[in-house]
Amino acid sequence: MKKKLCVLMLFAFVMAFGLTGCKKADSSNGEVVVYNWGEYIDPETLELFEKETGIKVIYDEFETNETMYPKVEAGATVYDVICPSDYTIRKMIENDLLQELNFDHIPNAKNIGKQYYDSAMEFDPGNLYAVPYCWGTVGILYNKTMVDEPVDSWTILWDPKYKDNILMQDSVRDAFMVALKTKGYSMNTLDLDELNEAKNYLLEQKDLVQAYVVDQVRDKMIGNEAALGVIYSGEAIYTQRENPDLEYVIPKEGTNVWIDAWVIPKNAKNVENAEKFIDFMCRPDIALMNFDYITYSTPNDAARDLIEDEEIRNSTIAFPDLSQYENLETYTYLGQEGDELYNELWKEVKSE
Repeated sequence: MKKKLCVLMLFAFVMAFGLTGCKKADSSNGEVVVYNWGEYIDPETLELFEKETGIKVIYDEFETNETMYPKVEAGATVYDVICPSDYTIRKMIENDLLQELNFDHIPNAKNIGKQYYDSAMEFDPGNLYAVPYCWGTVGILYNKTMVDEPVDSWTILWDPKYKDNILMQDSVRDAFMVALKTKGYSMNTLDLDELNEAKNYLLEQKDLVQAYVVDQVRDKMIGNEAALGVIYSGEAIYTQRENPDLEYVIPKEGTNVWIDAWVIPKNAKNVENAEKFIDFMCRPDIALMNFDYITYSTPNDAARDLIEDEEIRNSTIAFPDLSQYENLETYTYLGQEGDELYNELWKEVKSE
């Protein structure tokens, strides 16, 4: 899904401190095995955690929820902390892959704003299993020197004049979200007629698309290699820093508001260390470091208060007033049959 920035720094951390399967250094306080999105944490915070706690961090990465889930379900590698997205958390809860959190052991979780816990109730009823880590929206990033008209609708991604200058997310839920929202449907629909209409709409668009990508949207847009791209809001903040000709908009038809959150798998071997890790990441100064590094919106109100740059602290991209938008939704888990249906339709889009 999302994620970026300073690959060399993260690579250096990985080489120094090890990935799952690598030789692990001895530590009197044990270890914690973390599975997170690629480039979705400041490596310095991992170093600080190790120094302050004596707990060794074994760090592994995934690119999408769909590649992460089967690995966790199979249990070949046992993780202590994972950072899935909303609908995948619900799927993990329903399939008994997560354990309830002991919030007495995670006191810094109180720094997460109430509104984010309220939103998380949609996929984590009762707020029993997850602590929000990052949140944001999905929208259109466009280059002002290459697009000479107002951008306020998903329909521009079907405009023939931008042929070979359009980047779409290589993600079944995000791609179908764009098509479904454009047609006025829920992005969580299971109505076969609506889904087939969305599939055909994506097929109609396919000849215009330069590439279906994930993290590469960011790099291509920065490099002026495309005019329009579907992107996550956190990436948009970073791209604007690198290329001032880029603008981000939430289309008028609505979009996805997403939350990624820390969870502890049911088979975790180092639960106490996992709790310490989550608590550490909820500390305001640490949450601020991660926000500065990855530029994805933090749900940590105490960390936001520490942002010195007023423009960033009040950014309408990082912290939009969602009340001004219509038809915003959070992805829900559609069940096994729903997953299979979406995946099958996506295969048809990609293969034709």
